[in-house]
Amino acid sequence: MTGRPFPPQRRHTLFFLDQIRDFSPVFLDTEVDATAITAGRERARRAGQRRSVVSYVVHAAAGVLAKHPEANAAIHGGLDPVVASYDTVAAKVTLDKTWEGRRVVLATVIPGLESASLADVQACLDRAAAADPGTAEEFAGIRALRRLPWREALDRFREAAGSLDRRPAITGTFSVTSLGHQAVDGFHSVGGTTITLGVGRIADRPVARDGAVVIAPVMRLSLAFDHRVIDGAEAADVLTEIKDALEAYEE
Repeated sequence: MTGRPFPPQRRHTLFFLDQIRDFSPVFLDTEVDATAITAGRERARRAGQRRSVVSYVVHAAAGVLAKHPEANAAIHGGLDPVVASYDTVAAKVTLDKTWEGRRVVLATVIPGLESASLADVQACLDRAAAADPGTAEEFAGIRALRRLPWREALDRFREAAGSLDRRPAITGTFSVTSLGHQAVDGFHSVGGTTITLGVGRIADRPVARDGAVVIAPVMRLSLAFDHRVIDGAEAADVLTEIKDALEAYEE
């Protein structure tokens, strides 16, 4: 056996996993007919624009959560907790980045989604995807944690993550994570928010339409919810409404 130090570029991942130890996840999933998404992306491509699948999911979910304040919420505390519902919607989106030669997961938070367009969401995602983890202001907090002694960094992270007032800016009010760029049909993830959406790939599959079986692009979409904050009926409503919104896109 050869031991090695834990990579400092992934320190924030350990802190995040420590922070979600009290999370009580329940997992749901559905299939989305992605015909409207695929057509919208093609129209955007012909117009010289980019529309990622994640941008559609973020935009659709934001519209749904704006109508579900019970789910657009966060919790803090043990057996006598406080639950905060937010009048703003912010998405935490995970990013596959390379930092000092090491592949790491970082995240960006897109604020103000209750009034954002699909183009606004895409612009935020594009900026975050292009940002350098070593220099971009977007990731200054992660770099600051890395410079601190381990214990002090963990305490700072816990303090920030425990603040209900700061949650929308730090962790978002919901999370989206995608592995659809690879041969992953579906997966379940916990993003540290009451609602976390997991996005799989779009693949041609048989679907029933008007009593006939046809081939259509289908995407698996999962939802993990924190059972301390909401129950399954509310989570099922949220997932169903997101599915319906994704299937009805006209842009």
